[in-house]
Amino acid sequence: MNLAGKTLFITGASRGIGLAIAKRAAADGANVAIAAKTTEPHPKLPGTIYTAAEEIEAAGGKALPLVCDIRFEEQVQAAVDKTVETFGGLDICINNASAISPTPTLDTEMKRYDLMNEINTRGTFLTSKVCVPYLKNGSNAHILNLAPPLDMQTKWFAPHVAYTIAKMGMSLCTLGMSREFADDGVAVNSLWPLTAIDTAAVRNVLGGDAVSKGSRTVEIMADAAYEILTRPSAECTGNFFVDEVVLREAGVTDFDQYAVDPSSELFRDFFVPDDIAEGLPTKTLAFF
Repeated sequence: MNLAGKTLFITGASRGIGLAIAKRAAADGANVAIAAKTTEPHPKLPGTIYTAAEEIEAAGGKALPLVCDIRFEEQVQAAVDKTVETFGGLDICINNASAISPTPTLDTEMKRYDLMNEINTRGTFLTSKVCVPYLKNGSNAHILNLAPPLDMQTKWFAPHVAYTIAKMGMSLCTLGMSREFADDGVAVNSLWPLTAIDTAAVRNVLGGDAVSKGSRTVEIMADAAYEILTRPSAECTGNFFVDEVVLREAGVTDFDQYAVDPSSELFRDFFVPDDIAEGLPTKTLAFF
């Protein structure tokens, strides 16, 4: 199974992990709708929906750049409707858009709290809700949330409870919707990285070059997402996948190919359960 002819709706796909997943699908000849806000270049966040579309088409797919702020229901509905009108259907929804501000409670402004929850939890719920009626008629339909395992340890909440609530809310969408839509043939899964991933958010929010060197490239998430999205939806739902675990199960053994700097120790990402991290032969550094 591959993604040839499949139609994907990806939020926040103008850069980073979302764009990498889009390009991996495009290599099979997929159709990709890029739903994001960025229409003009940002000094710290390279890429727009239009440059992303060019990269997707260069990779072999068809692209539809859509200006969409997932905080607004009418914009999401219009973007999904346009996707279906353009490509004739919808097979995959990827909830990639996310806001991050890993701050302690007293340092978290309520406007930042609201932004994270509007984009992460509410945005995932809303986008999935709008996509599902079309996905029910799709081929091997999947929803994939870029969200962490539901590991309810205080160490993941205490340092940045607002951010954790927002990300775990995405995971709760996976938990509930995977059962809700199982009989409709729509798979709902989560995917999360074992290590930090070299994105603009990592460089700008979590420590710049020092953390970037201990990160992996976005391609590891794209390859892991591809493995999930090409599995039969009726047999693969309700899972909280971790990228390296998925790829090891698929037979990948060389993970240096994904390292920004193979000589640097890798940073373990937020929210990765201890039993998963300890069971993998990688050198990791916990954030906490």
